[in-house]
Amino acid sequence: MFPGFPSLAKHRLRGVLSLDDFEGLAKRHLPKPLFGYIAGASETNASLKMNADAFRGMTFQPRVLRNTSSRSTQTTLFGEEWNSPFGIAPMGISALMAYRGDIVLAKAAQDAGIAMVMSGSSLIRLEEIVEAAPRSWFQAYLPGEPDRIDALIDRVASAAYKTLVLTVDTPVLANRENNIRAGFSTPLRPSVRLVWQGLTHPAWTIGTFARTILNHGIPHFENSYATRGAPIIASNVMRDFGKKDHLSWEHFSRIRQRWNGNLVVKGILHPEDAAIAVQRGADGIIVSNHGGRQLDGTIAPLKALPAIVDKVGFKTAVMIDGGFRRGTDIVKALALGAKFVFVGRPFLYAAAVGGQAGVAKAVSILSDELHRNMGLLGVTEINELSSLLIQRR
Repeated sequence: MFPGFPSLAKHRLRGVLSLDDFEGLAKRHLPKPLFGYIAGASETNASLKMNADAFRGMTFQPRVLRNTSSRSTQTTLFGEEWNSPFGIAPMGISALMAYRGDIVLAKAAQDAGIAMVMSGSSLIRLEEIVEAAPRSWFQAYLPGEPDRIDALIDRVASAAYKTLVLTVDTPVLANRENNIRAGFSTPLRPSVRLVWQGLTHPAWTIGTFARTILNHGIPHFENSYATRGAPIIASNVMRDFGKKDHLSWEHFSRIRQRWNGNLVVKGILHPEDAAIAVQRGADGIIVSNHGGRQLDGTIAPLKALPAIVDKVGFKTAVMIDGGFRRGTDIVKALALGAKFVFVGRPFLYAAAVGGQAGVAKAVSILSDELHRNMGLLGVTEINELSSLLIQRR
């Protein structure tokens, strides 16, 4: 945080008891356009709402009188040990929400022994992230252009990332009218409204915006391709996000051939697509509807999960994101066959209001909830969670 504001952030965190509490704090701390960018989804927000509703449609049937005193949340994924079966999902432009936001998220994850995926639409160079937190994963938005694909893959490999996440559910830009209503645009356009938001949110203006400009200049999209992208205020910034509707399974095979590390496909919701991904060499799948930010009315990942696990779960690591807020949410996904869960918005809210300490607190809250839930369910190991403990309404 900016000098003068650490005590304010510490004071804010005292009353935080759950991940949901960070959202209210972030709403007050962030300018309306930035909060709207995080919180909003596409069109009617139907997908976003269904993500939350999916958890309410499941109840627990716990076991009792089972010694759970030695319970552990540790899990193994891609041959690595992690302290918890959850991690931080990739989130674009995090450095606008919190000073050096991607590094804050990555360091907190590294210290807590959980996975963190940095976004391809981030404003900090991928090399800086992996230097600060060597266990980080990298998520790419790739166009259907072989030369650009090869160059970015080589750059990520040179930086020593072990896991590449290819997001495949963004062939075209979504209709995020909620962003427009909140005043957010890409490129960012200076306006009287934005100036007023800056004046009325001084902690963010001084601690994040001014500090970033003074120390690092105007933010650029640093990792869309192998070379540096446009500044976030440039009129041609959207060119960095074009031609993704050209991306095909043939390009995926090209990526698999060139990339020697773990290859994860993010944005799978159909069992047949999961099967194709495995057939073409995917090491993992993240069942995801992009947090409700792409096609409005898309099935909730939690509801899509069982069929995908049945199709490919014995061949590859099936992971999931979308609407996770509680340890009980994570338990439900693991019981349905997911190997790992990724959480997005709450961690970014935590970074915005509390920096690395805020993210660390969010991780601690979720870890404690998961540990407690396992005891109440009567299990001691993550792999003991099964659908036998779940009842569907």
